[in-house]
Amino acid sequence: MADDPYKSLGVSKSATPEEIKKAYRKIAKTDHPDLTPDPDAHERFKAASSAYDLLKDPEQRARFDRGEIDASGQERPQRHYYRDYAQAGDNPYRQQGPQDFDDLSDVFSDLFGQRGQRRKGGARSFDMRGQDQRFTMEIDFMTAARGGSTRITMPDGALLEVKIPEGARDGQIIRLRGKGGLGYGDGQPGDALLTLVVAEDPDWRRDGDDVETTLPITLDEAVLGGKVEVETIDGTVMLTVPRGASTGQKLRLKGRGLKGEGGHRGDQHVVLKVVMPPRIDDELARFMENWRENHGYDPRRGK
Repeated sequence: MADDPYKSLGVSKSATPEEIKKAYRKIAKTDHPDLTPDPDAHERFKAASSAYDLLKDPEQRARFDRGEIDASGQERPQRHYYRDYAQAGDNPYRQQGPQDFDDLSDVFSDLFGQRGQRRKGGARSFDMRGQDQRFTMEIDFMTAARGGSTRITMPDGALLEVKIPEGARDGQIIRLRGKGGLGYGDGQPGDALLTLVVAEDPDWRRDGDDVETTLPITLDEAVLGGKVEVETIDGTVMLTVPRGASTGQKLRLKGRGLKGEGGHRGDQHVVLKVVMPPRIDDELARFMENWRENHGYDPRRGK
């Protein structure tokens, strides 16, 4: 793992959250294990993922910048717990040959409390829960919208099936209990925390629980109106286009958005886009010329 998460992402220490996110997405699009067999690319992606996990969290980023944690998110050793005290002649942590290990146990006791202590065969030992491990997982828009499952490979090579909840959001964290770092002694393992990154989709835009799509319609559909098929998260439905529809006009499909809190569904907003025929033939041109003579109008008037 790289010591400098900023270097892993190729950004400066003054980079904005948006610049950090953009840098990670760029690396994911070229070095993701599903996209290339290059081992070096896999290492770059792994380093970038760890860096993004750390830097996207403002508190974690600030602690790293202050030197309180390392690039993996682990606490940096605090010298005053042992080394500083070991130099004093009248403190219980002073180096004293064979007693050092027992004294060090007292230091751990100070750090983790008496709850972590236990005795085995007369010797003190410690039980400590394993560290939580953070990962980033990118999913496509439809998987986030509809929910589903995906398989991931953990650092130890284990394959895990991850359930994605319906209506999952960018930045949402999924906790996999017991799939993190190993515990110390009889301590339980930590958890794996997966931060979701929802990939952008050219056909769908999200606003909270609402979604927006663009629907191309023909010139005659715009003039005469009619029933037109439109894609929703749940499949194809028929939408009524009103007579005289214009580009940019929005139509609402109630309850066709994303599932939110309490099971409430947002709406889908359909933006109409009038598309001219691929070729203007003589018949259409003559018709429009005749129509313009008596019905011409100026949509730019007043602008």
